[in-house]
Amino acid sequence: MPITCTIKDKIAEIVFDVPPVNAFDSETWMSLPAIITEASRNPDVNCVLIRAEGKGFCGGVDIKEMQAHPERITLLNRGNYLTFKAIRDAEVPVVSAVHKFVIGGGIGVCGASDTIIAADDAYFSLPEVDRGAMGGASHLSRMLPLHKVRAAFFTGGTVPAEEAYRLGAVEKVVPRAELESTAREFCAIIASKSRKALVIAKEALNGLEERDVDRGYRWEQGFTLEMYMHEDSQKSRDEFVETGKAAKF
Repeated sequence: MPITCTIKDKIAEIVFDVPPVNAFDSETWMSLPAIITEASRNPDVNCVLIRAEGKGFCGGVDIKEMQAHPERITLLNRGNYLTFKAIRDAEVPVVSAVHKFVIGGGIGVCGASDTIIAADDAYFSLPEVDRGAMGGASHLSRMLPLHKVRAAFFTGGTVPAEEAYRLGAVEKVVPRAELESTAREFCAIIASKSRKALVIAKEALNGLEERDVDRGYRWEQGFTLEMYMHEDSQKSRDEFVETGKAAKF
């Protein structure tokens, strides 16, 4: 199974395992909201932990699928939107434990989460400008300051875990070998609390936010659809699939 969920000690652990780089097709994205929502609603769960096996946390969307089937963009958009919304709307806190690359949709998962624990080899990136798409800045803006987000988005550059920690996006940075144990220890602290208190606290904290990240992401997705209709978008996907590099314009 590409996505698994196990429950132990009041922690629901959702694991991504989609070789080679945890880049999800539209079907996988559409499967995630129900998994996340069901886990958070379980009366025996006080905290949800999202982590990944393999080379990196999340490579975002499956560009090969979008290159071959650009008409699936609306289905992909919906899967992304519902996944990130399910994380933010989860009844209990959601912690993401990330390693190596956190790209595109991986940013949405982290930006919608309540806390991020990162391995020292982790980095965050939104390469959409090089992939013929838009989206993700709404959730990255939940993590990083405005101008840092814009610099990263316009360049398609990366933000290392230590820099994200310095800017307050990441709670802890630990050696890769210690990531899982550190994340579970952190989740265990949350899981030891009253579930009722956690549910109320999550709702209260979401309501305190000055901006609606879900509405912001929906706004962005409209521009993704507009970008997909432009010839530069298909050129970007073709170039990436054929060479692994960004197209030159």
